[in-house]
Amino acid sequence: MNFRNLDLNLLRVFDAVMAERSLTRAATRLAMTQPAVSHALKRLREALGEELFVRQAFGMKPTSRAEGMWPEVQLILQRLQALLAPGEFQPQKEEYTFRIAMADATAALLLPPLVAQLEEVGALANVHVLPLATRDPRALLDQGEADFAVGYFPGAVAALRAHGGQSVIRQHRLYDSEYVCVMRRAHPLAQQPLDLDAFCAAHHLLVSFSGRPHGFVDEALNAMNRSRRIVLTVNQFFTAGRVVTKSDLLTVLPAKFVEATGYQEQLIERPLPVPLSKVHVDMLWHLRSESRSAQQWMRERLIEAARRAQAGVEVRTAATIAR
Repeated sequence: MNFRNLDLNLLRVFDAVMAERSLTRAATRLAMTQPAVSHALKRLREALGEELFVRQAFGMKPTSRAEGMWPEVQLILQRLQALLAPGEFQPQKEEYTFRIAMADATAALLLPPLVAQLEEVGALANVHVLPLATRDPRALLDQGEADFAVGYFPGAVAALRAHGGQSVIRQHRLYDSEYVCVMRRAHPLAQQPLDLDAFCAAHHLLVSFSGRPHGFVDEALNAMNRSRRIVLTVNQFFTAGRVVTKSDLLTVLPAKFVEATGYQEQLIERPLPVPLSKVHVDMLWHLRSESRSAQQWMRERLIEAARRAQAGVEVRTAATIAR
């Protein structure tokens, strides 16, 4: 390969196809035609002397060579951008699409203050919220399917901290919450202290993003040689709230997510008779977007959205207690 003859625009095309895993989406992102993107990939393949992608029914699958190249190519492009166009992101003039993976309750809490910020400055930003079906979103970020993941990721965060900051995934703590037991206000257990025996004897609803039939509560109960009967498993907090208001099922939710069910006035919270760690809600992103001014701008907006959301929750909680 003769580096002096390499067209650096081919690296931009390569980066876009890696991020989108689709010629059509990459072409849209680059404001090019699909044949032009395909031709650019062909030129890059010929320059390198080996395949970079394999066509599949639903897109383009990178080869191991492409996967190995991508982090370095991204770093090169970021440095070139910083050198040639060092200006800050201008949200009122530049249209930019941000992809954020998070569960419905997190979205219900953060999106109102996030949208408020976009409207305050007249931003042209587009926000795509992606469904979150895992407690470990690192693969989503590593494969470029999302720009950010926001949620409770205990295993992933523990692994990141074990790497001592050497991972390509970055993390920022947004806020903390704690688990509570939630039931309808007319539930037979609502008018008495909730002890462990009553909790285990009741029927339960489990919120599980992955569809697993057990969760953190069941692991804690197992350590105590106890168990509970899970009658229903769902993957949305809104659905959980709706079902609990219409049944005698108990569910366990982060306290700050109860309002996101939309049924807060019909529900009552009780302290859990099971010891559980706090819920830490974190924002994760990939190192490749660390220095991009648009991504930095959105990280700041998400941090501010979390701050405003928590301030709002505290005010509403104080008002509820006062009543």
